[in-house]
Amino acid sequence: MIHIRVILDGTGLLRRCEIQGHAGAGPKGGDIVCAAVSVLARAALATLSGKEGIVVRGGPGGRGEFSLETEARTGAARDFLAAAGAFLVEGLHSVAGEFPKNCTMTIQNERRN
Repeated sequence: MIHIRVILDGTGLLRRCEIQGHAGAGPKGGDIVCAAVSVLARAALATLSGKEGIVVRGGPGGRGEFSLETEARTGAARDFLAAAGAFLVEGLHSVAGEFPKNCTMTIQNERRN
């Protein structure tokens, strides 16, 4: 099973996305759930990494692991991150909703200090 954990800041902006596990919905190299989650995560990483004013840490880890941590440093970057983060979260939520036996997702809000 794939477990997705998304952490949003106090304004709903993507701060972190952690993905672990394997869906088990198909054979290695042919698992539609793993493919969907991987494409969304890698596309978000590539899109955000290329944007000025956004700091991105993480990426693919070991087999079945992915993490993404973000920080926007300007207003324009914040707007871009809001849109890209919303797209990622909605896409992952859609996959988890369609394949609940193979993928779970939790969304947490970061506490302000």
